[in-house]
Amino acid sequence: MDQKVEVPNAEDIARVEKMRNWVRDHFTPEVREKYETVEDKIRLLQTILDENWIAPDETWKLQSLGITLGDILVQTMGLTWVAVEDEYGRDPALRDGDTSIILFPMTMISKRIERGETVSVVQLLDNAHDTVSRLRERGA
Repeated sequence: MDQKVEVPNAEDIARVEKMRNWVRDHFTPEVREKYETVEDKIRLLQTILDENWIAPDETWKLQSLGITLGDILVQTMGLTWVAVEDEYGRDPALRDGDTSIILFPMTMISKRIERGETVSVVQLLDNAHDTVSRLRERGA
């Protein structure tokens, strides 16, 4: 099956929002608006990782962190959430305009943690920014 890139449907949106809410709810209701800023999202993700609040086998929670990582990339690079379907299933992804540049932030953190790596959120973001910038220059 070829990869199919689509606008997220209601089920896709609900799935991502549930994951986003799990991360957002680490802020108390009084300061939940902090989720709107890039800096506070980064700080929250790094704190969750540094404090080992999620075990390496808690894939859904780790992938929820990836959704927040994706939200940061939307804010900082102007990427758009899409749904990508292939022979492995359907997952949220980020697309750069109408280009072929597609990122899968949902698994960027989980794959590294499951391999036992230490994750720097800032470094992940820097790498994603560098990769997208290089691909944009090439006209991907």
